[in-house]
Amino acid sequence: MAGVMNRLKSLDAYPKINDDFYSRTLSGGLITLASSLVMLILFFSELRLYLHPVTESQLRVDTSRGEKLRINFDVTFPALACSIISLDSMDISGEQHLDVRHDISKRRLDAYGNVIETRQDGIGHTKIENPLQKHGGRLEHNETYCGSCYGAESSDDECCNSCEEVREAYRKKGWAMTDPEIIDQCKREGYVQRVKEEEGEGCNIFGFLEVNKVAGSFHFVPGKTFRQSGFHLQDLLVFQGDSYNISHKVNRLTFGERFPGVVNPLDGVQWTQETLNGMYQYFIKVVPTEYTDVRGHVIQSNQFSVTEHFEKTEAGRTQSLPGVFFFYDLSPIKVIFTEQHVEFLHFLTNVCAIVGGIFTVSGIIDSFVYHGQRAIKKKMEIGKFG
Repeated sequence: MAGVMNRLKSLDAYPKINDDFYSRTLSGGLITLASSLVMLILFFSELRLYLHPVTESQLRVDTSRGEKLRINFDVTFPALACSIISLDSMDISGEQHLDVRHDISKRRLDAYGNVIETRQDGIGHTKIENPLQKHGGRLEHNETYCGSCYGAESSDDECCNSCEEVREAYRKKGWAMTDPEIIDQCKREGYVQRVKEEEGEGCNIFGFLEVNKVAGSFHFVPGKTFRQSGFHLQDLLVFQGDSYNISHKVNRLTFGERFPGVVNPLDGVQWTQETLNGMYQYFIKVVPTEYTDVRGHVIQSNQFSVTEHFEKTEAGRTQSLPGVFFFYDLSPIKVIFTEQHVEFLHFLTNVCAIVGGIFTVSGIIDSFVYHGQRAIKKKMEIGKFG
């Protein structure tokens, strides 16, 4: 047994020195104090990293198919009334949605930006006695109302019972409504009067769009958009003036759900128009993003980058319409963020490296200072220093 113990003693890599042979110095005490402080700072820094999750990122090819893209927006137009702003969207697959109204709300704003009224998109129609029937006579008692579409109906039994329905029928035909005063539905509803009442007001339009996950665009334009001979035209009513101030502020624009750390470059961006009619264009590159938190909850969203361009419209150009246009394209690369905690063994390894590294370095510095002081002292004693 004694032989085994002696063999274990011979393996001791840390031989002990008798206390009588220790020599403590002032420089050694200062170095010990400084190294201990640095060691504590680095230890707590490593502890903070261990207690808080870190986010790892990686890039992959986006292999998702058949998904929808949700576009959340909140845009303010201080010089365009809510009654004349319409929203259209289209994509390269050929799908078009003109004058989108669902999931969208508008706030009427006064000249100082204060909210006057909040309503769903569209101007509601009122019920007035004896409206004009499709056959030309007035609505009689116990008779079902069926208003005329003024030649724009797609079938004989189609009815247009409101001003908006007449405008929609005209749009589908590719016609422009030049004078709403001659339309019975618009006259009864006070459409023209209401639009005139909103002159000089601003509008805050907000909501979301669900579109195909392909390249496309959406835009805010004055009037109602319709197609004619392959071109997109706008039904700009004659009483609404010849020029439109499309100054705007993008309060919020996101492609999908928000996630920690996301930066949306258009949030809070404001642009003021200084010339006459024009197209303000945003060209957006959308990057699919997946975020997984420490609890395993997965958020499928998107990031984006953007460039801007203003194009002044010219009279007679059918392809240059006043408005604010957002053109977006999708990146084939998907960014994946994963939140995770540092493993305990990794934390323990780093702590050992901190303690051992600082202990070794401080020992080297102390040895250099101690032997340097001794060499200088000996030279001073024999009168050779200096």
